[in-house]
Amino acid sequence: MFLQTGNFFRLARAGYILAREGVFTSLDPNLVPPAAAPLVRFANLFARGKGENAGEALVRALSQIGPSYVKLGQFLATRPDVVGGEIADALTALQDRMAPFGRDKAVAIVEKSLGKPIGEVFVSFGEPVAAASVAQVHRATALYDGKPRQVAVKVLRPGVEGQFARDLRDMYLVAHIAERWSAEGRRLRMIEVVDTLARTVKLETDFRLEAAAASEFAENVAKDPDIHVPQVDWDRTAREVLTLEWIDGAPLSDLERVAAEGHDLKKLGAHVLQSFLRHAMRDGFFHADMHQGNLFVDKQGRLVAIDFGIMGRLGEKERRFLAEILYGFITRDYRRVAEVHFEAGYVPAKHSIEEFSQALRAIGEPLHTINASDISMARLLTLLFEVTALFDMRTRTELVLLQKTMVVAEGVARTLDPRLDIWKTCDPVVRTWIEENLGPKAKIEDAGKSIAELARLATHLPKTLAEAEIAIGNVSRMAEGGVDLSPASLDALAETRRRSDTRLLLGLTVLTVLAAWLFG
Repeated sequence: MFLQTGNFFRLARAGYILAREGVFTSLDPNLVPPAAAPLVRFANLFARGKGENAGEALVRALSQIGPSYVKLGQFLATRPDVVGGEIADALTALQDRMAPFGRDKAVAIVEKSLGKPIGEVFVSFGEPVAAASVAQVHRATALYDGKPRQVAVKVLRPGVEGQFARDLRDMYLVAHIAERWSAEGRRLRMIEVVDTLARTVKLETDFRLEAAAASEFAENVAKDPDIHVPQVDWDRTAREVLTLEWIDGAPLSDLERVAAEGHDLKKLGAHVLQSFLRHAMRDGFFHADMHQGNLFVDKQGRLVAIDFGIMGRLGEKERRFLAEILYGFITRDYRRVAEVHFEAGYVPAKHSIEEFSQALRAIGEPLHTINASDISMARLLTLLFEVTALFDMRTRTELVLLQKTMVVAEGVARTLDPRLDIWKTCDPVVRTWIEENLGPKAKIEDAGKSIAELARLATHLPKTLAEAEIAIGNVSRMAEGGVDLSPASLDALAETRRRSDTRLLLGLTVLTVLAAWLFG
């Protein structure tokens, strides 16, 4: 990638603001790559203050550079493996707020996107009630079966996609330079970081994808009595417009209002944490931006989540990993926690399970000797990742996002109930998942799947035996009339043998595993 004039001036401006706010003052020039040391010393000449908190300085700088960099900071807040835990925590304070772009422009975007005059789509369309770098929200009224109902209409900010594309090109340039000239840049996979940010921005700037996330999330929690997700109006949703059910509730950022409306703060605190764990472990699909501004409580006392631009997913292996490590720490079974890491392949087999178990005990035991209100599950996961790094555990992006979301969810729960008992709150959710997925019931279901797979393989056995009979006949004929060693005949014989051996071996393996489970 080549440095063009536009890149140079934009990056120079960004670098100047970072230097002016003192972002580089915490760097020791002797510890950075030799080529960068003079640049760090030069940049620090412009710093307004020296020795300030690097995280706070970075928040100030990113807020001034522009919305794309605010998004970058919010994204890096979910990647403590890249920027470190202290800076990641500071970056959670970044507020994505901008001046609204006005009702008239929003109306024009709605009409163009939906292909109808605003009056045919909505009975009323109000002024913006909130504005951020990607979009702004309007309160409107729409007719459903002839009855008016209030809705929230999210409208994409004009020109935002071009602005993000331009700034992402600058970020890619910096990432390529960092990976080319810095071993640390290669270790942190800076290009991959920008790739992930680019995918996140793409998801956030196509509201059809956010609507799909909201719809899937709503289906997952439909039977949960303590949480509600706004309904998507697909007829009034397009790439640049998202229409959702309007939520009349108290934001969790306004605790006085929540308490004044008679809601039980302690109960809500438990609901926040339990809901997050339930979605992560049961569904493998969780809201990854659970700060107070995105959570409300409605008249029925249910939690209501909004803004589904950032969602996290966990596969079956990751969900089992999460459940078993939490349950292992709750029950103080550190050996099992260690085994789970090795079984998942997260820790290389060259390490000792006993030594790893000992390291985990050093994390877990102190948690059982302090007051319940002082235990932090988020801190537990942070310490766990620090220890696993010593045992060469590879960075798992989905687990890092999970850990960061738990930090935020636990922080929200603590504001509602400062004396929240994390162990008691997490235990029923984790225990239920383990009983349903790792207990006798789950084994019976797994056995059923194995039998179904065996039945599927059995349908191929007649064909396999027929192929084997043909192969034997061919061998007999070759023995009598000579062997054809042409490449075509050798390939055909090898293919027949491979298919027969593979199916028979797979069938025998399934039978052996099933017998060991049933009679072992």
